[in-house]
Amino acid sequence: MPKDALIKDFEKKYLAGYAMKSSDTRGRQYPEPEHPYRSAYQRDRDRVIHSAAFRRLEYKTQVFVNHEGDYYRTRLTHSLEVAQIARTIAFALGLNTELVEAIALAHDLGHTPFGHSGEEALNELMSGHGGFNHNLQGLRVVELLEERYPNFPGLNLTWEVREGIAKHSSAFDRAVALKNLAPSEMPTIEAQIADIADEIAYDNHDIDDGLTSGLLKELDLQKLPLWDNIYRNISGKYAKIDEERKKYMIIRSLIDMQVTDLIDQTRARIKKFKLNSAMQAKKLDCRVALFSPEMLKLRKPLRALLMDKLYHHYRVIRMANKAKRFIQELFKLYIEKPQGLPVHIQKRVATDGARRAVCDYIAGMTDRYALDEYKKLFDPYEKV
Repeated sequence: MPKDALIKDFEKKYLAGYAMKSSDTRGRQYPEPEHPYRSAYQRDRDRVIHSAAFRRLEYKTQVFVNHEGDYYRTRLTHSLEVAQIARTIAFALGLNTELVEAIALAHDLGHTPFGHSGEEALNELMSGHGGFNHNLQGLRVVELLEERYPNFPGLNLTWEVREGIAKHSSAFDRAVALKNLAPSEMPTIEAQIADIADEIAYDNHDIDDGLTSGLLKELDLQKLPLWDNIYRNISGKYAKIDEERKKYMIIRSLIDMQVTDLIDQTRARIKKFKLNSAMQAKKLDCRVALFSPEMLKLRKPLRALLMDKLYHHYRVIRMANKAKRFIQELFKLYIEKPQGLPVHIQKRVATDGARRAVCDYIAGMTDRYALDEYKKLFDPYEKV
């Protein structure tokens, strides 16, 4: 059997009919021979992992700015957690785990330093010049800004992974409709799974970081049925364990409960729609991967609590406002004096215009790099 046939035979044998097969990909922007023993989506995943943009996620904020402590989640640890949750769900449903992992690992590549406050600042600064959206920025990263290969710009990922990046949607993320990525179609079920795995990961791990920081109080969480039921269960079963270990057990149980609910609900909807192909799922007018109404009801007060007590906590708001000022002042200085930009960014100014080149430069910064750059440019005693 030819080597490329082995992958096709494996996917046909082990993946569900409605899974997205790599042999059915709509291909890459720049044609290139596929690998003899790695599927197209496996190569996409590997290209994302080896990219500079992925490594920089280590020092990009999730909620807490990087210098506040090395315990807190970063965009990198968050992306790894999303990929792990998404793979579990995809495997249980017979979906393509390599595709779902590639999308999950790539979904935050376009994020700015300082979390959503950085994105808001750049969007305001780019008003009238195309704005800023981190899904679109993620596409720019994988299609243009990564420079690793001699025959094409970017990473030359498959159509399905790029679609998953563009159509990524959550409470904090807005999907974008692009003509070349079938805006009228639903994303693949794999991309839908990556979206909800993202929500599961940041909700539950923000609880962990919030409790560790002291911004969230366990008494607030105990008012929520979703938390309190698990808390009582674990407290009854393990009466002698310390609070720290109890916290980890509760969060693991919360994740497990939501993952199980999503798998059961999605499996039921697959059966309801009688799905036999990936394209059938894409042609529906609704998403296949959803929580049950009961789980959505339980999650709603948890999301409200996180918004009120954590994301809108005065310390988080102060840091967000400070971060926006950093970005605004850096942007203004770079636009006024582009000669002070690194040489490779000055080349981008010539091709993409000053505002977009500066926007790309700042969006690619880590929290630490942006803070260092600010000090170099605005602190008279700091070496440049």
